[in-house]
Amino acid sequence: MSQVAEVPSGLADAASYDGLALRALTKHFGSFYAVRELDLDVPRGSFFALLGPSGCGKTTTLRMVAGLETPSSGSIVLAGSDITYAKPYQRPVNTVFQNYALFPHLDIFENVAFGLRRRKKKNVDDEVRAMLDLVELGTQARKKPAQLSGGQQQRVALARALAPRPGLLLLDEPFSSLDVALREGLAREIRAILLREGIGGLLVSHDQFEAFAFADEIGVLRKGRLLQWDSAYNLYHRPVDRFVADFIGQGVLLPGRVGEDGRVLTELGEVDGALPDGYAPGDEVEVLVRPDDVIHDDASPLSAEVAERAFRGAEFLYTLKLPSGARLLCLASSHHNHALGQRIGIRLDIDHRVMFRRGSGAGAAGRND
Repeated sequence: MSQVAEVPSGLADAASYDGLALRALTKHFGSFYAVRELDLDVPRGSFFALLGPSGCGKTTTLRMVAGLETPSSGSIVLAGSDITYAKPYQRPVNTVFQNYALFPHLDIFENVAFGLRRRKKKNVDDEVRAMLDLVELGTQARKKPAQLSGGQQQRVALARALAPRPGLLLLDEPFSSLDVALREGLAREIRAILLREGIGGLLVSHDQFEAFAFADEIGVLRKGRLLQWDSAYNLYHRPVDRFVADFIGQGVLLPGRVGEDGRVLTELGEVDGALPDGYAPGDEVEVLVRPDDVIHDDASPLSAEVAERAFRGAEFLYTLKLPSGARLLCLASSHHNHALGQRIGIRLDIDHRVMFRRGSGAGAAGRND
């Protein structure tokens, strides 16, 4: 369903759709709109994420799907059933929260069993053991949450949420309290577990690398509106909006002017590409330049001064200063160890030209795909 569009196209009939369908979903608190007319279709069993800065509406959207917030208008349909105003316990969803929400006085076995307390004890015991084995904590069943690491507690929260076999698992920034080094790996682990169990997942996060590791499709929200719903690759290389271009990945906007042949003339030379609709020769624009678009090339006649550098192991991320004062980011092999103030040869190699009108603020991009 990957689209390069401001909203998904070809929305299904919600009543007959097998996955999750949001239609004109809106939530406002007085005059403040947290979510505005959100339309979205997500296939059953798929993994998707809502991504954006604090206050963009992603958590409010998740809470409406979970039944913890009541929509102001619009609808939520899951597997053909309208759950817009259903109670949380009436919905085939479960939630893993940011703070795990484990009971500190109960051991791990009892925490996982809590959501199955209405079932027969023998069935519950078997299900809890299966869930703990699934998250590789079978030998920790009688420990209290405080005796486990943060990553292990997150697995317990996952096992408890999965035990009732929900149709959709909601994850509300579940990795934010973990070390950065653990987040991406745990996101991949949880995805693998859900895939084995045939359960779809919705992740809410402000961390793009968590979203990239977990989701097949990602929606970027800003001020309650969905700007783009797409694969991680397209969000990075083909952003449809200036905000998306700035929020996803790293990059700078290099000033330029559209030439007669559609090429963009910049301080670093011409950037090729067909002229998108709405642009004309002479237009003042800015071209999105990612770190991987700037190639370290000692043979290039173009050079820039190393203003900052960050060692990344196999690579350096250089911040380069151009004669005009403009700055670029460049990824280069760590075998090329350049000092601050040193000039290095560079050249542009942009496969996907994305540009915006200079001074236009947030807005749609001109792309050459």
